[in-house]
Amino acid sequence: MFLSNTIAMILKSVLKEIAAVQKSNLLKLSTGLKRHQLDVMPELASHALIISGIRRCGKSTLLHQLLKKKYPDAFYLNFEDPRLYDLELNDFTRLDELIAERESKALFFDEIQVVEGWERYVRQKLDEGFYLVITGSNASLLSSELGTKLTGRHITKELFPFSWKEFCEYKSLDLSEDVLKNYMKIGGFPEYVKTEDDDILHQLFEDILVRDIAVRYGVRDVKTLQRLALYLVSNVGNLVTGNKLRSIFGIGATSTVMEYFSYLEQTWLLHFIPKFSYSVRKQSINPRKVYAIDTGLINVNSKSFSGDHGRILENLVFLHLRRNYKEIYYFSEKGECDFIVVEKGETTKIVQVCYELNPDNLDRELNGLFEALSFFEMEKGFIITQSQTDQMERDGKIAEVVPCYQFFND
Repeated sequence: MFLSNTIAMILKSVLKEIAAVQKSNLLKLSTGLKRHQLDVMPELASHALIISGIRRCGKSTLLHQLLKKKYPDAFYLNFEDPRLYDLELNDFTRLDELIAERESKALFFDEIQVVEGWERYVRQKLDEGFYLVITGSNASLLSSELGTKLTGRHITKELFPFSWKEFCEYKSLDLSEDVLKNYMKIGGFPEYVKTEDDDILHQLFEDILVRDIAVRYGVRDVKTLQRLALYLVSNVGNLVTGNKLRSIFGIGATSTVMEYFSYLEQTWLLHFIPKFSYSVRKQSINPRKVYAIDTGLINVNSKSFSGDHGRILENLVFLHLRRNYKEIYYFSEKGECDFIVVEKGETTKIVQVCYELNPDNLDRELNGLFEALSFFEMEKGFIITQSQTDQMERDGKIAEVVPCYQFFND
């Protein structure tokens, strides 16, 4: 039993009713498209499985799929329910009693991180031999602090909005160039893919900024945060610096801008990739390139992207790489190359993105790629285009020109 010296704030009967209604509502949902991650979810009783990702990307649906497939009797509770806003750590004693009554050894907790000290309770349930699945929409769940509190007893999996393959499966469409153009516009948030109601992505954008950032981190100047986020979403693929943005938005200190960057990244709304350097200090002071979690989110919340297919394609390529790799940089010396993928300290993939190669941009794109290949002593790199296929060689090094729909199939 989890002990506390304070009085419980929520009656056991109320908590029991909330849990029953929540699970009933969850099981009424359509199981939807089977997410590819479902087949690779580990089953380790000694570790908590943590599924993290941006709001509305399908975490609850994935939980439902996991419940239906493997754990129909699991105890489920969503801690972000408004009726649980006053839940405190001492209330977990009531939760223990409910779990004991259910006689289930599998616990599914949605957004449990909203309760301060939750890691201690999860650790206790692991010690008692329970199988735990936890979801959360903040990357702090993946932080080293979490690793310390659970002493490494957790496995993390990230869930993203639909990939292009999942988009095609959901809509029962063939993997074709024309369909990819539609995916570039709509993106992969399941509810938006289903309805194409722009209000969904407008509201999601605001919920993340207000609920997940301003309220959680005590940001008082919400208007400036909103303006900054809109600017960044409208400038994906571009270089940004805290100092320049501090000046543009009249923010008092560069450190405040960098805090905002961190908040935006922890909610998965935006990603900032550094310039490759063997010096960590140089990585921290050089400009970063910004990308958004979803191209539909860009198109709906930014008016600057009508017809800007090049940066949308670059954002899609980034997302494809980010789903598969954690460590991604851009390269910039004499020339520039969009993406450098590093695994276990070794560069494994070099990628340039150009919507359409033509005589005006060919030298620039090739020079950046070949310079990166020489720098990292690699023989082959890729130029991802909308539809072109080609191969070029220089000094024994190869630039493989690949249409994006083929690249996304790999």
